[in-house]
Amino acid sequence: MQSYTIGQAARLLGVSPDTARRWADAGRMATHRDDSGRRLIDGRDLAEFSVELARTAAAPDEEAPYTSARNAFPGIVTAIKLGDVAAQVDIQAGPHRLVSLLTREAVEELGLEVGMEATARVKSTNVHIDRT
Repeated sequence: MQSYTIGQAARLLGVSPDTARRWADAGRMATHRDDSGRRLIDGRDLAEFSVELARTAAAPDEEAPYTSARNAFPGIVTAIKLGDVAAQVDIQAGPHRLVSLLTREAVEELGLEVGMEATARVKSTNVHIDRT
């Protein structure tokens, strides 16, 4: 399972590292320490927290804390639904939830898992997923 540093989590959530650190200190995000003493957040825990954070986000008319450049939405995989041939991948990118329908084979080749960092690239009505 992939884990993230406070800085990486902050970037994925679209907030400052200080904000992510305060959330961790307050117990909003579960953390653990690695062998060198760095605080880490489990990928699945970060995925759940990002979905909850998006649900409680500021009103749409307020300035969003996250922007994308050139239609690339870096975020965290929050759900994967596999069928026999097709698959659905959900990514939470800051306040944005993106859903991509792709082949099961593509999901398996990318090695996608809930809690993993990924980038959704949007072109017209298609969302392409890049593993990062």
